Formats: sequence, C-alpha cells, structure tokens
Amino acid sequence: MKTTFQTGDAAAIETELLVVFSTDAATGKDSKPEISLLTGEEALQKAASGVLTTGEFASGSNETVLLHAPAGLKAKRLLVVGLDKQAKAAAHDVRKAAGTAVRLAKPRKLRELAIVLPNTFDAAAVARAAVEGALIADFDPDTYRSDRKDQSIQSLAIVAAEGIDKKAAESGFEEGRIIGESQNFTRTLVNEPGNRMTPTILGQKAAEMAQEFGLKCEVFGAEKLHELKMGAFWSVTQGSDEPPALIVMEYTPENAPADGPVLGLVGKGITFDTGGISIKPSDNMEKMKYDMAGGAAMIGAMRAIAQLKPAVKVISIVTAAENMPSGKAFKPGDVEIAMSGKSIEIINTDAEGRLVLADGLAYARQLGATHLIDAATLTGAVAVALGQINAGVFSNDEDTYEHFAGALAKSGERFWRLPLDEEYREQIRSDIADIKNTGGRYGGAITAAMFLKEFAEDTPWIHLDIASMAWLDDAKAWTAKGPTGVGVRSIVEWVRSYGK
Repeated sequence: MKTTFQTGDAAAIETELLVVFSTDAATGKDSKPEISLLTGEEALQKAASGVLTTGEFASGSNETVLLHAPAGLKAKRLLVVGLDKQAKAAAHDVRKAAGTAVRLAKPRKLRELAIVLPNTFDAAAVARAAVEGALIADFDPDTYRSDRKDQSIQSLAIVAAEGIDKKAAESGFEEGRIIGESQNFTRTLVNEPGNRMTPTILGQKAAEMAQEFGLKCEVFGAEKLHELKMGAFWSVTQGSDEPPALIVMEYTPENAPADGPVLGLVGKGITFDTGGISIKPSDNMEKMKYDMAGGAAMIGAMRAIAQLKPAVKVISIVTAAENMPSGKAFKPGDVEIAMSGKSIEIINTDAEGRLVLADGLAYARQLGATHLIDAATLTGAVAVALGQINAGVFSNDEDTYEHFAGALAKSGERFWRLPLDEEYREQIRSDIADIKNTGGRYGGAITAAMFLKEFAEDTPWIHLDIASMAWLDDAKAWTAKGPTGVGVRSIVEWVRSYGK
C-alpha cells in the first residue's frame, strides 16, 4: 500500500472513496441521535447532511453508511464511519474505524481511498491511529491460495483538512506508517506454516530485516547454546531434526547516553509446538505455527525501532526452536540446568516456552540489559483468565510497569496486569531441583510468570503473555482473522519511553 499525507480541501480530492468519522452528541439514554461529522469542511457536512438527519444512521462504534456520487465532492463515494457516543470517543477508536473503512473497501474492489482526520482529537495521535488502522486492515492471511484474488488497497491518503495541526499530524502519520508496517511484518512471519518458517528461516528473515534497516544481527545454532550452557533452551530443541536458532539483534544509537539504560527484548520463537512427549490434542494443533508470535513481535518491534531511532540502546533475543516428540526428545521427569545455573524439573514438555525464555532472559542480562521485556504465547490459562479481550502483563518493578502503562496509552493495545505474589512460587517448588516447569491447574499464567521471574532475578522486568490475543479465530469489522501482531505497538512505545 502506498501511503501519503495530504493537506488542504478534502472536498477537492479525487478518489474512489473518501472517509470521514462521526460521533453521536446525544447525552440521554433515550435521546434522539445527534450526529456530528468530525470535520470543519462545510462541503463534507452538506454532502452527508441528508443521511445524518434521517435517524437511519446512529454513529455506533464502526457503524457505516456509504453515499455514492456525493454532491459537491470530487470523490466518487463518501463513507461515514461512527465512533460511538461523543463523550466516549477517543483517538484510539479511529484506529478501528479506519480499519473498518479499509475492510469495507477491499471486497468492493476499491483500490484507493482518502481518510479525513477528525478535528476533535490530538492531531499526532489521531493521524498515527488512522494510518495504523488502515495498514493493519489491509492484511489478509490467504497467502498460499492458488485462486487468491489480491484485494489490497493500492493507495491511501491521510488528509489533514481544516482545523488540524498539520505539522503534528504529519509527524504522527510517519510514526503510524512505520509501526503499522512493522506490525504487518510480524503478522507475515506468524502466518507462515511450520514447514516454511523453521527456526533457521526465522533467523534468516530477522537477518534480512536487520540488514535492510541498519541493525546488527547474529544468528547462532546449537554450538552456541552448548557454549553458553543453555540447557533449558537446548532441552526443547533436542527432539527435532530442525536446528535451533539463537537470534541476537542490536540497536545502538550514537545519541544514547553512556550511563543510560540498556533494554533487553526477549521473544519466544517456537516455530511449531506439538507439545513434545506431553503431546497436544490433534484438534487445532495446526495453529501451533503461531507459537513464535512473541519472537516475531520482537523482530517487528526492532524493525520499527530502527526507523524511529529512540536514544536508547536495545538488545533483542529470540530463542527459536521446534518442540517435537522423538527418541531424542526431553521427557517428563528430566532435570535440566539453565544458563543461570538453576536446575529445572520437567513436569510437562508442553510448558517449553518458559524454558527457552529462561535462557533468553539470562543471556540478555549477560549482554548488559538493565531492563527486560519478554513476549510469548505462553499459556492457555491467560485466555481462561482474560478471554480474548486483554493480554496478560506481569512485572517485578513498579517504575518499569509505569513505563509500560504509559506505552499502552499510546499504542491502544489492551493488557491487564496480573499478580506476582511470592506465595505463587510454592506451586513451582520442586522436590528434586530448584524449580519445576509447571505449577499445577490453578493460576497457570501466574505460575508461568513466576518461573520466568526466577531468571529475570533482580533486573526490572515485564512479561507479556499474548497467547489469547496473538491469533484471531474470526474476522472483525476492522481486521482479518489470523495473526494479529499484538505487542509490537506497545513494545515499541515502551522502548521509546526510555529514549525520547
């Protein structure tokens, strides 16, 4: 998709589809809708006035009304997308509304559209949200269909018309373009099937991205794992014929303070997860290609960081492997020694993600990371706790978490903080080793986080359990089903909060 930023008279734009947003200003529960078009342009107000006063359009969240040959406009069509009640509407709602516009355009074979920024929100925030939403909506997962019909939007214009701070909007537009494209890059990685996205191939994709955007990247194999004594990581890989990949990316800006923080981004990269000897049920196992979504999020985040250039050093580690059952595979009851020296009793080989992350976190600390964030499709328990509305977030440090909370305010992603009370550690205490890799039925997302906390040690740390949100089983009005790229926007903003 070619994206451009424009200023001036939206009514004069020649396009297949011109998009504007609206809210309902009515305050009472039973009040008649009072639809407000969020633009100062009189020509757009006039073109939409007929349908906005009939009562057939209530401006509900992502509700649409499409007008053909709108009077007084050069555009062939005018689309009004609702943002819900005026009192509730925020810049974040524009992200979904812009996505709704793109998803409406694609099956109608409309290949170009222009989105008029609403004039009632912060200009930078709303411009960023609009372009992110549009880019995210343009993704479809049907990569390998022989009859695939490319419905991609070819041209998108983000328009700052009357009443918009043009400079701020253009800055937000550029940020949104970079972040939206990076989120889609993550989604393309996650969407690949396991036979076409092995650990080796994931390492190649990361290296290609790093070379394109000026990052340092090294990809190591089994020999490096043995050299570093990554027994936890290695145990997961040993059942597969596919070699592991330890992917290390570095971003070192010249303007980073010498005494500033070093941020460590660690991602789980299980390119296919059978569960190993503790094999998963066959139903839905095909989705386990998405078990590398945390690692892919870190690769996408680094792609955006390289372009946004925050003044902070960042080290990213992705621990990539397949988890397979075989005569060589690790077994329940085994004891493995992690890089940090901690001994781990294996209770369930399907709790493998925390094992690869354990060594990834330790290695990030060894490389100098002073603050850590990890992302992983770690537990089904987080979906039981939070559904498919919020992802889970944990932290061992209040200041570090506050940075992440601030990042969420900008990213628009939804994470809910869960506890890390010390009592939960009792559930992962082992009789034979230091800890065991599962803690039983109750509090599964929390005990998994408690396990990782052992390897973050006293380093300020954030853990993102994205298992419930990394894959959509059904399409939404604003996005396709399949990989979501969740976490990319929030991780990027967390990094930027340390290096603006």
